[in-house]
Amino acid sequence: MTLRHLRIFIQVVKSGSVTAAAKALYLAQPAVSQAIRELEDLLGVRLFDRMSKKLYITESGKKLYAYAVSVMDLLEEMQHTVTDTQNAGVLRVGASITIGTHYMPTLVKQFAAAHPNADVRVLVSSSETIENKVLDNELDFALIEGIAHAPQLEKWEWMQDKLVAVCCPSHPLLLQQPVSLEQLASAPLLLREKGSGTRELFDALLRTHNCKVTPKWESTSTHALINAVREGLGVSVLPYRLIEHELQSGQISCLTTNGFSLKRSYVLIRHKNKHLSPLMQAFIKMLKDKKAAD
Repeated sequence: MTLRHLRIFIQVVKSGSVTAAAKALYLAQPAVSQAIRELEDLLGVRLFDRMSKKLYITESGKKLYAYAVSVMDLLEEMQHTVTDTQNAGVLRVGASITIGTHYMPTLVKQFAAAHPNADVRVLVSSSETIENKVLDNELDFALIEGIAHAPQLEKWEWMQDKLVAVCCPSHPLLLQQPVSLEQLASAPLLLREKGSGTRELFDALLRTHNCKVTPKWESTSTHALINAVREGLGVSVLPYRLIEHELQSGQISCLTTNGFSLKRSYVLIRHKNKHLSPLMQAFIKMLKDKKAAD
């Protein structure tokens, strides 16, 4: 088994087909197919099931993929360590939208000051998207809101936060405070998209109380929801840290709630099989030091 075999195998998994992998690697398609056959013969297992001209990775293939990714990560780290003594290298960090908006710029600036040769690359997206990127080794680790689902992920709580229900200053629910979850659910709801940590927490709360809702608005943009709330189009549930300015300036109002909690955690996630490079260790230590200081 060679590094070439592993590189080709990883690309086939990522691309989902031999043809796409061959194109990405600038190789002939037969060469890619041969490398996969050689790996399967060497290991004595099928790495892919081939059905209707599509490839589906097997359980054995998934196990090999985790090891192959770790081997390539170690090789990359070795190259950086040997050629650069100043902690150079690429660090791929993910963040859900609230964390990416409120915390990540400061965190990256602080880290860059201590590690000027590090190339920190950040992806900000929904918690669901970020989790999948960590699982596929497209991110080294990430900070997300709420719950990480995959058992392959290692989780560590970084910080506590809360969601708040908000409406326009003239909304009739303000005269009925504190409002119950049922009252909140009966209002026109303006919610974050499915897959976001904010939406997941609120949906879980609704299920616990047997409440079913059909949102009037769904959006990936917190600003779009704030503007809709300001115009009196409905009620939203949003992270407090993202709407502090609008609340303090009186553009929108916070509803006092009763009988339920909207507290949540910010969680650091990484794949259990992911090798912790020196840069990853340094960034995670910075996060833990910040939590201790707070």
